[in-house]
Amino acid sequence: MAIARRSLPARLGLYLAAAIIAVYSAFPIYWMVISSLREPTSLLSRVSLLPGPFTLEYYKNLLELTDYPTHFVNSVIVAVVTVAVTMVFSVMIAYAVTRQRIRGKKLIVGAMLYAYMFPPLLIAIPMFTIFAQLGLSDTLTGLIASHLTLTLPLGVWFLWGFFKGMPFELEEAAMVDGCTRLGAFLRVVLPLSLPGLITVAIFSFLLSWTDYTFALIMIGSDANKTLPVGLASMVGSFDLRWGEIMAGSTLIALPLFAAFALLTQYFIQGLGAGAVKG
Repeated sequence: MAIARRSLPARLGLYLAAAIIAVYSAFPIYWMVISSLREPTSLLSRVSLLPGPFTLEYYKNLLELTDYPTHFVNSVIVAVVTVAVTMVFSVMIAYAVTRQRIRGKKLIVGAMLYAYMFPPLLIAIPMFTIFAQLGLSDTLTGLIASHLTLTLPLGVWFLWGFFKGMPFELEEAAMVDGCTRLGAFLRVVLPLSLPGLITVAIFSFLLSWTDYTFALIMIGSDANKTLPVGLASMVGSFDLRWGEIMAGSTLIALPLFAAFALLTQYFIQGLGAGAVKG
């Protein structure tokens, strides 16, 4: 009974701390969304935590008076291709490293994370000079290749820990039943790895969709800009369009909200499994 009494204040303190962290984290998003819907006369003239009156004027201006639709399409192309390439090569490399007898496999996987030791700016500048000589500067292809320097090592490292903890006996049982090595991989390994695959896909999409540094250095023309760079260009010294900026930020965040809302279960399972098995 005494233990229960002592634990009650601790639980209340834990709940209070969790609530404060949740509010602190969610409030900027809440403010961004309601600011994008407020009328121009009330956006900067008064401060209110309550929403309303609402208007879609900022979204209309954003889509009609700026290059936001083009930037949105560019971001979708870059993020989708980055995720697809990351998934294919991460699965192939991670599976080969865990199932084949390769000397220094831990060193190989660790070396792939070498890029994370440096700020993205230090990697983007030399990559730009290389891509400029290859004719890939100011192209979406060059931007995708630069994003892969971050997403591919992360995917290989995460799936390496995931595949390493998966018993090889499951594949052997499938091959005994008549499956080929490829069939066992497709019918046994991949379905069991679904939480890890979804986690890698979410992280890769997040890194590519929200990237600013690589896109700023690699892309020079307005036609090839992605959303973060295009939105940042709207922040001028004399014409600060806060309403359109809030609306653009909300539209950038929507795919991320949708992905986490639909795939939260797999995402949490993948993080837990990767942390334990890695």
